[in-house]
Amino acid sequence: MVAERAGISRQTLSSLENGSGSVSMATYVQVLFVLGLEKDLEALARDDELGRALQDAKLTTRKRARKAKPKDAQ
Repeated sequence: MVAERAGISRQTLSSLENGSGSVSMATYVQVLFVLGLEKDLEALARDDELGRALQDAKLTTRKRARKAKPKDAQ
């Protein structure tokens, strides 16, 4: 019933429920609206305190190795 009201397939709803990364934000919004939870979307947009603290900690990131030049180019 939720899939029908949101205008999506049951497979897409199943993917959403299973946390698939292939589901669009628009689909999440449609389902939240159908469930009467569209105001909870605001909670997702709030400042992420933990994320901000990790960002401020300036954690190191790996750098990619440079590609080796072909022997012909040397």
